[in-house]
Amino acid sequence: MTPENRRTYRTPPEAPPEAPPEAPPGGPRGPGPALEERVAGALVGAAVGDALGGPVEGYSPDQILQRHGGRVHGVVGPWHGDDWRTARPVAPYHKGDGHVTDDTLMTHALVRVYATVRDHLDAYALADHLVPDLMTNPRWIPELEAEALPLHRIFLAEKWLVARLHYGHVDPREAGVGNIVNCGAAMYTAPVGLVNAANPAAAYAEAIDLAGAHQSSYGREAAGVLAAAVAAASAPGATPDSVVTTCLALAKDGTRTAIETVCETAARYTDFESALAPLRAAVAPYDTVGPDYRSPAPDARRPSRVRAIEELPVALGMLVVAGGDYRHAVLGAVNYGRDCDSIATMAGAMAGALGSPVPDEWSKRVAEASRLDLWEPARTLTEVAREVFARDVRARRAHESAFASLGGTRCSD
Repeated sequence: MTPENRRTYRTPPEAPPEAPPEAPPGGPRGPGPALEERVAGALVGAAVGDALGGPVEGYSPDQILQRHGGRVHGVVGPWHGDDWRTARPVAPYHKGDGHVTDDTLMTHALVRVYATVRDHLDAYALADHLVPDLMTNPRWIPELEAEALPLHRIFLAEKWLVARLHYGHVDPREAGVGNIVNCGAAMYTAPVGLVNAANPAAAYAEAIDLAGAHQSSYGREAAGVLAAAVAAASAPGATPDSVVTTCLALAKDGTRTAIETVCETAARYTDFESALAPLRAAVAPYDTVGPDYRSPAPDARRPSRVRAIEELPVALGMLVVAGGDYRHAVLGAVNYGRDCDSIATMAGAMAGALGSPVPDEWSKRVAEASRLDLWEPARTLTEVAREVFARDVRARRAHESAFASLGGTRCSD
């Protein structure tokens, strides 16, 4: 896209767009990659973005520029080099060299829940399956360079799941209330959008439900909108503009306003370098953390109807700046700094779902460095998505038949 043909985001549709007509199994496909390619693009793209952003997380664009003698253009080493084990503030995590972070660990954990349940998820699914997985199943943790329980790596906002659901026995639908409001739930809800591919309204509703176990307020809202964005990006013929328009149709309160403001700003740029400062300025009024990411404001991360997490609007903004190109969107997210591993995770998931290819040199290096099969979760989730869709069709047909029996109008086949 060029600046002259970029659209304004000020006038959203009156209602969320309907899902496109379904094709019969094995029937004709719409334009663009098939389901399995979009799922792989989103999940691998998210993991690669996560790994690229990890080593510069928490720093400003100027600090990144000075540390690396220019912008980051691929996999880089730890910020403190060989002193990563002891150097604060990130010790003892080996961030860099292609290692994924907790964003990917949580995403893959959610895929495993889908693989077990093989149906739509809700807050109870997180309590019944995700929490035990985090607590009891040791896995390779790239940043620790060791096998450990995922619980030992995830951040405090994710440990909240264990404290509230396992030890506190809180109703899963309400367990997120009281947690710090951040991107913790949004960073791993791309699988929800993929299971509901091309049906963003359903993805939003499902993510809002399950995220209630983890987050409240604009943190929960961001999880729903990110899932909707990935579902929208998976639709045939989707573009960055159609993804943003869908998000604006579904998003509420400060999340909606922040996305609108940031994407309006992003539409003026086609290069991430020139967009870095303007995007930060656009999202700053909605972000509660403040200008110094490592020293949050006293009122940071509290519930609010007028605020938003920073990560999702900026990820969407970078998607717009890049015109949907994976490499450009992810590098923009990485060089933005601050919580850039999560921003790049989200931007990578959306660009990958659109069908923009993830560079092989990045995905292979991240897979090898992290000792993870980045493609296996995608194969699993594609199978689950097909099963869930078939079950949804049967349920919908049963509802149509029952409604017709009540004297309602039957939908034409």
